[in-house]
Amino acid sequence: MHHSAAVLCHDKVSRQALKTTFEGLGISLVACHSRQEALDLVMTGRCSTLIVDFDVPGAEEVISMAALLPPAQKPALLAVASRAWPGTGQAFQSGASRILYRPLDKEQIEDAVKTSRKQASTTRRKTPRYEMKTVVYLDIEGGTLSGISIDIGEHGLAMQATEPVPMTSNLAFHCVLPGTDITLDGHADVIWASDHGRAGLFFTKLTPAARKHLKQWLSRRKAHSKDKHDVHDLLPPVDAHVEFAATE
Repeated sequence: MHHSAAVLCHDKVSRQALKTTFEGLGISLVACHSRQEALDLVMTGRCSTLIVDFDVPGAEEVISMAALLPPAQKPALLAVASRAWPGTGQAFQSGASRILYRPLDKEQIEDAVKTSRKQASTTRRKTPRYEMKTVVYLDIEGGTLSGISIDIGEHGLAMQATEPVPMTSNLAFHCVLPGTDITLDGHADVIWASDHGRAGLFFTKLTPAARKHLKQWLSRRKAHSKDKHDVHDLLPPVDAHVEFAATE
């Protein structure tokens, strides 16, 4: 991920404060003139930080879309607002990790950037994912939702469910690792989902035994995999972004 910051902000004073501070941190600033321009930089992995001024129309949607990315691709997400702005909870609900209050100053920006990037780095997945076909059961409100897994890695899996998977956190799931009689039980956050039932899960809780079995299974897959196309990265499908944008 590039060491650059995409900034969607129409306030010249705030932009200058951001530019000066980021240059001191060795991070280039890319001024975006539209929501689509900012999202393009995020979705193509060309920025490590996204800063959005919540005075810009549609700012919440930009942060929400970026927040759907899996940890390995998600940049640090910062919001800019005035201290009198009433929508602080709205900013955090949309996915922003920190709020920068006007007037922006060097110390505030540096602390927000360093803290947010540190938080992001602790959740980024650095391991590959492998194709896996098995039935996955999700414990959702009102019953159980089932689907077929697409691929899996040490920190998450992608799946195709029989109906849309709700965007939620700490969702209980279980599945049997193919070729074994081992049931993988745990909890996960749904980090992206489409209206067609595809979803990406990021593991938040696995028992020590489950994590051990998963690592052993992945090691065997790695040792026996000779096809480079067997390795995947958990990116949301294009339709996930389109569908969520349409439902905002």
